[in-house]
Amino acid sequence: MTLTFFMKYKLEIIFAVVVIVFAAVFLIQNANIQANAKPGQETWQGSDDMGSAAIEATGYTPWIQPLWTPPSTEVESLLFSIQSGLGALVIGYFFGYYRGKRDSAKAA
Repeated sequence: MTLTFFMKYKLEIIFAVVVIVFAAVFLIQNANIQANAKPGQETWQGSDDMGSAAIEATGYTPWIQPLWTPPSTEVESLLFSIQSGLGALVIGYFFGYYRGKRDSAKAA
């Protein structure tokens, strides 16, 4: 490989290095957190759980109940993933639509 290869793909190489460094830092930090966790302690507990626990500790009772509760956390995660995927699809469609509209106006 010559120097022109690195010059041609400079941004891609920089991006790959940044991703690798970020992943390494995350994995090292995760290993540190897991090593210092007490037995039975959730290490990546969501803030929703802590917020609702703090609210319930004040004695608050909800006004309404959910119409439907997913049978498991896996189903809840699946529904959230589908929702985020559909949102990304809609946003991507409109970005692509307006970009194509702009490009066709430039070509005309």
